[in-house]
Amino acid sequence: MAERVFLTPSSPPLPSQQHTPTAMALFSGAASARIIPSVSLSSSTRSFFSLSSSSSSLQCLRSSPRISHLFLNQVTLRSISEYCASDCFLNLSACSGGYGTVSAPKSFASDPDQLKSAREDIKELLRSKFCHPILIRLGWHDAGTYNKNIEEWPQRGGANGSLRFEIELKHGANAGLVNALKLLQPIKDKYSGVTYADLFQLAGATAVEEAGGPKLPMKYGRVDVSGPEQCPEEGRLPDAGPPSPADHLRQVFYRMGLNDKEIVALSGAHTLGRSRPDRSGWGKPETKYTKDGPGAPGGQSWTVQWLKFDNSYFKDIKEKKDEDLLVLPTDAALFEDPSFKVYAEKYAEDQEVFFKDYAEAHAKLSNLGAKFDPPEGIVIDESPNAGAEKFVAAKYSTGKRELSEAMKQKIRAEYEAVGGSPDKPLQSNYFLNIMIIIAVLALLTSLLGN
Repeated sequence: MAERVFLTPSSPPLPSQQHTPTAMALFSGAASARIIPSVSLSSSTRSFFSLSSSSSSLQCLRSSPRISHLFLNQVTLRSISEYCASDCFLNLSACSGGYGTVSAPKSFASDPDQLKSAREDIKELLRSKFCHPILIRLGWHDAGTYNKNIEEWPQRGGANGSLRFEIELKHGANAGLVNALKLLQPIKDKYSGVTYADLFQLAGATAVEEAGGPKLPMKYGRVDVSGPEQCPEEGRLPDAGPPSPADHLRQVFYRMGLNDKEIVALSGAHTLGRSRPDRSGWGKPETKYTKDGPGAPGGQSWTVQWLKFDNSYFKDIKEKKDEDLLVLPTDAALFEDPSFKVYAEKYAEDQEVFFKDYAEAHAKLSNLGAKFDPPEGIVIDESPNAGAEKFVAAKYSTGKRELSEAMKQKIRAEYEAVGGSPDKPLQSNYFLNIMIIIAVLALLTSLLGN
């Protein structure tokens, strides 16, 4: 019988307490089941608790003879809501004889320190369970529901943690992913300050890197959906054996905003893992490469060393010499379709090029549809700019080379950091504009005078 996952919410936290982690119970049975979200407090809930803190502080203010009535009259509901929206509170010592204001640090979707600690726990999980492939698949399938033609969040799908709910886990393309959720749930319980959306992507990225793959330019701070009613409809993920494999891949990945190069690069992640016929309907029950594990034995792998991230996938598909290695119709299409073949051939020959293109494509996929808090995201690596592409204007002056995805994200983050956004232009500095006009007029007057 299909396994059901129940998440039971913990008791509501007091305003001065940290959020208690979600308790989890796993059951098997025919009873109807659903996952009840209690992962983290929503922005509205945080605002409620912040408002409580603000209200008590304001009462303290009113009782203090040192604070003028004029100041209190200016503390409107709007200013209270601004404190709540930024998760700040007034912390005044007027009641004990002094006064002042202290702002608490803003609470983002995920806590950076907990993200770092969770990553170390994921590394330990990978060493003990050899679960690299299924964790990558979990992150991909949470993000891969994105539809670029839908603007509203979370209707557009994408990396929003919706895959934790049973209704989405039961989609045909997600068969077996309940096992990945079981592996990660203890880490989620331990680090309640990390959203499911971030945990799924953190697990996938860590799995790639720990298997020998490239360092991925990841960012975090994804906001979780709150309930199963926000899950996307079934049918947004790719099939393994459609009638027209190349057309099907383009239909699915173009909807996400990805291109042919990114489709081929991402396909290269099949260098890890196995296909099990009881889950996907594809592959052999076991081969000489999988009968002894590591991990649970069985399934059919795409490569001989199916826990090592390299470019073997492209080499093996090109040669098709080993019957114990899996080649799906969508795999074969990479060397049959003229546009896909250009990249597949290149990756089979040059692993460094494959790693570079894969890192950019994986990071782009992991951000699809996500709502970030803060908007620019959170980078948890000690040296986030190490190895990053250095912008050289001369490279782009001819218009023949596009900015990489990593560079686009960097420019976007810097733009948003100074107040810009996709739907709001930067505010004009009128004083600076006036000074420029005066300087230009002075220059023209000087030239005419001469």
